[in-house]
Amino acid sequence: MSRLAPPRPARSAAGPRRVLLAGSAGNFTEWYEFGVYGAFATVIADRFFTPAQAAGQGGAGPLVAAYASFAVSFFFRPVGAVLFGRIGDRAGRRPALVLVIVLMTLATTLIGLLPDRDAIGAAAPWLLTLLRVLQGLCLGGEFGGAVALMTESAPPGRRGRHGAWQSFTVALGLLAGAAVAALLAGLLGPAALHAWGWRIPFLLALPLGLAAYRLRTGLPEDPPPAPAPTRPPDPAPAPEPAPPEAVPAAAGAGPAGRAAGGTAVSGTGPGPARTTPAGAGTARAVGLGVARLMGWSAAGYTFLVVLPSYLQATLGASFRQALTATALANLGFAAAILPAGILSDRVGRRPVMLAGALGVTLLALPLLHLLQDPAAAAPAKAAAVLGAGATVGLLAGPGPAMLAEMFPARVRCTGLGLAYALTGAVFSGCAGLVITALTAATGDHDVPAYYAAGTCAISALALAGLRGDDHRRPLE
Repeated sequence: MSRLAPPRPARSAAGPRRVLLAGSAGNFTEWYEFGVYGAFATVIADRFFTPAQAAGQGGAGPLVAAYASFAVSFFFRPVGAVLFGRIGDRAGRRPALVLVIVLMTLATTLIGLLPDRDAIGAAAPWLLTLLRVLQGLCLGGEFGGAVALMTESAPPGRRGRHGAWQSFTVALGLLAGAAVAALLAGLLGPAALHAWGWRIPFLLALPLGLAAYRLRTGLPEDPPPAPAPTRPPDPAPAPEPAPPEAVPAAAGAGPAGRAAGGTAVSGTGPGPARTTPAGAGTARAVGLGVARLMGWSAAGYTFLVVLPSYLQATLGASFRQALTATALANLGFAAAILPAGILSDRVGRRPVMLAGALGVTLLALPLLHLLQDPAAAAPAKAAAVLGAGATVGLLAGPGPAMLAEMFPARVRCTGLGLAYALTGAVFSGCAGLVITALTAATGDHDVPAYYAAGTCAISALALAGLRGDDHRRPLE
C-alpha cells in the first residue's frame, strides 16, 4: 500500500518531559480549584446562597443551590472545548493552553476576592456563578489541548503513560485542594474558617497559575496540523461486481469511530459506495467517547468531590472526618492512575478500563453500606474509601490515551475535548446536584451508589467494543 503522506513529526520540539510538565501544571492548578470548591461546598452554600432561595427544601436547599452553580459551569465546558479546541487544532496547542491558564487563574483568584451575600446581597450568587461559567469554559479547553500535547509527544509504546499524567495531575489537584481545606480546618476555628479562611485556597491559585503560565509560554511554537492528504483515484478497470456478502466493510466505518476526521465509505450491496462526511464520523466518535467516559466521570465525582458534603449532610460526619475520607479516596485514585496507564501500554486499554468499570458497578453499594454502618471499624472504612478511589483510577489512567486514539490530529483537540466536556457536563457537574436532591427527596441514602454503579455499567458495555491493538497503532 502506498503511503499518502510522510509521518507527522512530534508537535513540539521540546523534550517529552518538558511537554509533560507544561501540560500537567495547568491541569493541577485547575483541578485544585475544583477540589477546593467541593471541600467547601457547605461553607459556600452558607456564604452565597440564602435559605430564601431554597424555600420548601429544608436544610438541603442552600447546598443544592451551591451544587447548581457548580453544575452550570460544567455545561459551559463543551463550549470551551469547541472554542479552545479550534484554536488548538488551527493555531497550535501552545496558544490555546496559554490562553486557558490565564483566564482560569483570573477567575479562580476573583472567587477568593468576591464579596458574599452579607456584603452585596443577591448579586453574590450571580457573580459566583458567572465566575464558575468562565472556569467551565477554560476547563473545557484545557483537556483537549493538554491530552493532545502529551500523547502526540509520547515515544512509541508510551501513550498510555503520557496520557495518564493528565489524569494524575487532576488527582493531585483534587488531593491538594482537599488537603489545604483539611489543614485550614485544623488551624482555624469554625468561625474564622466560615468568615474568611475559605478564601485562602482560592487565592493560592494565583501563584500556581503564574508558574503554569511560565512553563507553557516556554514551549516552542508548534505549527497547525496540515490538512488531510488526498489522492485522486488510480485509473484502473472496474472490478467484477462481488456478491453482497463478499464486500468488505469500509475501513474506519465501524462503531469505534476510527474515521472520525476523514471520509468513511459505507455500503454492503452492489452499486456505488456511500460516503460519510467527516463531521458525521467525528460526531459518532464523540458520542462513543461519552459512553466510554461516563462511568469514570460519574464515579470519580461521586467518590472524590461529592463525598465530603454527602458524609456531613447525610451521615452526620464532622467536617474533618469528611475531608479525611475524601483525601483517602483521592490518594487511592492518584496511586492507581500511572500504573493503570503503563499497564494499558502493555495489555491494551480495554482490559484495564473494563476492570475499573466493572469494579465500581459491583462494589459501589457494598462500599456505601460499609460507610453507613456505625459499627464498622475505622480502618475498614478507610481501606474501602481508598479502594474506591483506586478503582476509578483504572478508568482514568488509560482514558486520555484511549480518547486521543479515536481522533485524527486535525480534529483531536476539538474531538476529544468535546467528548470529555460533554461527559463532565452531564455526569460530573450534575453529580452533586442529583445526589443531594434525590437523597433529600427520597430519603434513600444509597443514591450515590446507584448513580456510580449505573453509569459504570453502561461504560463497561461501550468499552467492550475497543479494539485490542489500538495502543500499538500510530496516531492518525
